Amino acid sequence: MEHVSAAAVINGHGVVTRWSEGARRLTGHPAGEVVGRAARELLAGDVPPGALAALAGTVVLRHRDGSSLELSLRACPVTGADGETEDYLVVAEPAGDAGRPAETALTLVGEFFQQASLSMSVFDTRQRYLRVNEAGCRVMGMPEEALIGRHLWDTLDRTVDSRDFVRHLQHVAETGEPVQYENLTRSPSGPDEYAWTVEMWPVRDPSGEVAAVALAAFENTEQHRARQRLALLNEAAAAIGTTLDVVRTAEELVDLLVPRFADFASVDLLDWVLNADEPLAVPAEDVVMRRVAHRSAVEGFPRASARLGETDTYPPYSGPAKALREGRAVLSGVGDPDFERWMRVRNIQAPHNREYRNRLRSTLAVPLRARGITLGVAVAMRAAPQEPYTADDTALGEELASRAAVCVDNARRFARERTTALALQHSLLPRGLPGQAAVEVAHRYLPTVSAAGIGGDWFDVIPLSGSRVALVVGDVVGHGIPSSATMGRLCTAVRTLADVDLPPDELLTHLDDLVTHLAADDNADEVAELGATCLYAVYDPVSRRLTVAAAGHPPPAVILPGGAARLLPMTAGPPLGVGGLPFEATELTLPEGSVVALYTDGLVEDRDRDVDHATAEMCRALTAPAASLDALCDGVLKAVLPEEPSDDVALLLARTRALGADRVATWEVPPDPARVAATRQCAIEQLLAWGLDETAFVTELVVSELVTNAIRYGEPPIRLRLIRDRSLICEVSDGSSTSPHLRRAHAYDEGGRGLLLVAQLTQRWGSRQTGGGKTIWAEQPLP
Repeated sequence: MEHVSAAAVINGHGVVTRWSEGARRLTGHPAGEVVGRAARELLAGDVPPGALAALAGTVVLRHRDGSSLELSLRACPVTGADGETEDYLVVAEPAGDAGRPAETALTLVGEFFQQASLSMSVFDTRQRYLRVNEAGCRVMGMPEEALIGRHLWDTLDRTVDSRDFVRHLQHVAETGEPVQYENLTRSPSGPDEYAWTVEMWPVRDPSGEVAAVALAAFENTEQHRARQRLALLNEAAAAIGTTLDVVRTAEELVDLLVPRFADFASVDLLDWVLNADEPLAVPAEDVVMRRVAHRSAVEGFPRASARLGETDTYPPYSGPAKALREGRAVLSGVGDPDFERWMRVRNIQAPHNREYRNRLRSTLAVPLRARGITLGVAVAMRAAPQEPYTADDTALGEELASRAAVCVDNARRFARERTTALALQHSLLPRGLPGQAAVEVAHRYLPTVSAAGIGGDWFDVIPLSGSRVALVVGDVVGHGIPSSATMGRLCTAVRTLADVDLPPDELLTHLDDLVTHLAADDNADEVAELGATCLYAVYDPVSRRLTVAAAGHPPPAVILPGGAARLLPMTAGPPLGVGGLPFEATELTLPEGSVVALYTDGLVEDRDRDVDHATAEMCRALTAPAASLDALCDGVLKAVLPEEPSDDVALLLARTRALGADRVATWEVPPDPARVAATRQCAIEQLLAWGLDETAFVTELVVSELVTNAIRYGEPPIRLRLIRDRSLICEVSDGSSTSPHLRRAHAYDEGGRGLLLVAQLTQRWGSRQTGGGKTIWAEQPLP
C-alpha cells in the first residue's frame, strides 16, 4: 500500500471540522462528505479501550468503497485563547506503518501544516516570517520563499487594521498569552475586503520560553456580511420612520445606506406622493420623479445630478425606470448594455461625475412599494474598490426599501388626512369675523404638528340682536377627521342656537342634549360621551354686562384697564354629552376697554408642563404692553407655548366697547292704542336729533307696527328702545312670552300684514326671550 499520511480536526463534540487531501486519498471520502459529520460514523468497529484517554491507538475505518481500513491514530489537543481545549488535531497512517521512525511523523505534521485549509504562519519574536503554508501564501499573494525572513510590516499596507494585527502578534510574543479576535481587512493580493477570525498562540522551546508565535486565520467573510445585513435590518427598524414626514423618512433611509451599504444613495418619489393626492399610474415611457434625499460617502463626490426638490427624468431602459415599472429590484453594472447606455447619457447630462461613473461597479435600484402602490425608487451605487452588489445585497436592499416604503406611505396618508382635516376646519372656522361694534377681536388658531393629527378646537364670534355679540370656544377630544367633523357639527349647532338668542346656560343645555343624541345615533346600544367642551359668552355693549357659561371648559381670563389678568371665577359644568346636569351662568359688568381671553386647553395643558404654572404665564403675558390685540395674541403664544405643542391651540381675545347714552334712547309705552302716535313722534324726533332723517319713514312704520302689536297682543310693561350702532336697531319689549310669527293674510283680512311689512322694509328682524317676557327687534342699514 502506498504510504499516505492523513490529518483531520475534530471538535469537542466529536464532529469533523477539517479534512486534509491526504485523508481523502487514504479513505476515499472527500471533504464535502465528511466535514460536519460525527467522526464515529466513519468507524467500522469500536474504539479500543484506553485509546481515547491515551489519544492514540489503532482503529478500523470504513473506506468509501466499502472495505475496512486499519489505521494508526494519534491526537493532539488544540487550546483556545482561554487555555481550554477546543479541538483535536488527529494524524492517521496505515497500521502497518506505525513503526516508522519519528522523522516520518514530523513529515506528516509538516504536510498537515502545508495542506491545511486555514491560513497558517509562524513568526519569530521579532515578527519575522519562519513558515507560511500554502493557504497563507495565497492570501499574501507571494510564495513562501519570498516571505521567509521578512518582517511582517514589509508585507502589509500601513492601515489601522494592519497596526492592530501587528500589535496582537507582539502581545503574544511578549506575554505568552494566546489571542483570538476578528479582523476586517483587504488582503495584500487583491482589493477585495475579507473578514477573518484570527488565532495567535505562543510556541515554546524545551525550557518553556516563547520562541515563536503561530497564527491561524479562518476566513468568515460570508458570515460577517450576514451579521452586517442583520444588524442593518435591526437598525432600520428603529432608524426609519421616526417621524410622519415623507422627506425626513427618505433622508433616514439614505443615512442608513451610506456608507455601510453604498457609496452614494438617493430617493426619488413620484410627484403625487408629495402632494398627498390619489395614486397615479406609472408612466410607460420616460419616468419623471422628484429628488427628496441623497447622500455621498465622500462629501461632494459624486455631486448629485439632481438637486433636492428638483425633478429628474429616467429613460425606460435605466435601472430606476425598470424598477418602478416592473415593481422589483434591478441590479445592473459593468457589462450590462442598458447600464452602459444609461451611463453614457448621464455623462452627457452631468459630465462633472464622469470620474465617479468610470469607477462604478454596480447599481441597485429598488422600488418603494407599500400596500400595492409604487411610491418611488431608492438607488444605491458602489464604486471601486468596493465589491459589486450580490444577490444577498439585493434581498437586503428590497427589505430596507420595503420598510422605508411603508413609513413613506404612512407619512403620505398622515399628510393627506391632515390636509383634509385642515381644509375641513378652515371651512368651518370664521375666515373674516362679522362686523359688529360690541368688541374688537383678534384670534389665533395653531393646528398641532404631532403624529396624533389635527384636533377639534374651534372658536366663533356671532353677532346677536341689540348690538350684542357671542364669543365661543370649544374643543372636541381626539384628533383627525372624525374630530373635525364633530367640531363642525357643534359649531353649526351653536350658531343655530345663538340665532334663537338663548341665554348662555340654556344654550349649553340644548347643546348637551344634541351631543347626547349624536352619540346615541353613533351607537344605538350605548350612549357614549363625545368628550367635547365649550364656553359660551355674551357681551352687551349697552349694559356692559358679560354673561358666561361653560361645559367642562377652562374659564376665561379678564384684564381690566390698567389692572392684572385674572381667571373669571365660575362653575365650569360637566362636559357636553354627560346629560342630566345643569349649567350655571356667571355675570359681571366690565368697564370699556377690558380684554376677555378665551382659549382651549392646548394653550396651558401639556404632558410636560404644569397647568397652574402655564396659566400663570398666560396671565402675565396678557398684561404685557402690546401695540394691538394681534400683537398681544402673538406675545401670549410665544410666552406660553412650547416649541412643538402636542395639541391644537385656539386663542380668542376681545376688547370691550360701550354704547353711551347718546346712542341709545328708551321710552316706556302705556298699554293704550291712543299713545302709539305719541310714541312714534318721539322716535322721529330722536332720529332727527341723530341726523338720520332718511330713515324716519321706515322707522315710523316699524315703530307703529311693533308698538301696536305689543299693546294689542302683549302684556305690560311695554318699552321701546332705539340703538344707533352700525345699523339702526328698533326694539319693542313686553311682558308676554308668546313669540310672534309671520302669516299669510287673505285678501279681505283686516290685519296680519304688520310683521310681513316689517320684514320687507328692514334688513333683518327677530325676537328673543327675556327674563320678563320677550323683545321683538328689527334692523335697518344706516344711510
